[in-house]
Amino acid sequence: MHMKDVVLKPMHPEGWRFVGIFAAITFVLFLVWEPLGWLGVVLTVWCYYFFRDPVRQVPVGEDLVISPADGVISQIVDVVPPPELGMERVPMTRISIFMSVFNVHVNRAPVSGQLVRMAYTPGKFFNASLDKASEHNERNALRIRLHDGREVACVQIAGLVARRILPFVQEGAQLRAGERFGLIRFGSRLDVYLPQGVAPLVSEGQIMIAGETVLAELDTIRGARHFRAD
Repeated sequence: MHMKDVVLKPMHPEGWRFVGIFAAITFVLFLVWEPLGWLGVVLTVWCYYFFRDPVRQVPVGEDLVISPADGVISQIVDVVPPPELGMERVPMTRISIFMSVFNVHVNRAPVSGQLVRMAYTPGKFFNASLDKASEHNERNALRIRLHDGREVACVQIAGLVARRILPFVQEGAQLRAGERFGLIRFGSRLDVYLPQGVAPLVSEGQIMIAGETVLAELDTIRGARHFRAD
């Protein structure tokens, strides 16, 4: 691997206009006072890295639930899924992944299946690490039906700084595990609801890599894992 591949990461197209805005402001800051200009350079570089979209080695297997986000698991708890998804009002294991402003914010599908419902809910902007963020914050919820009829929910939640949730897919789409399905700008959280009877293979405080870290296995029979670059 070359050094440039380590430093220069692919950037999602959504980020170009923000980098352009930061760069224009930086130019003005240099005209006003050089130290402010260098501060602008730092912020412009941060903006570029915020929108980075690196290739991931996605484990292949219909029985795998993969992390949809980079970040740290803030909570694992049994709760009912969001009402707007129309799922049964029975507790499911929810894995909450908190993303700081330094994490990759491109989100990836946790499983392969059909997106049978997608529901956007406007709301408030509490700190995304708080439990009440799942209920009160702006969010975009996805209900994904697996090949065997079981369902997984995945919810993008805006945080204290985040102000825009951008979906890349539409209701009815066939998703592939690890596929990019959306992005949240500037700090947020992802909740994954596992089917009943499926136990998580991760723990609170563990660091996640979107599209790579396995959250759970839907079946108990394990075989050799294969990966694809995406």
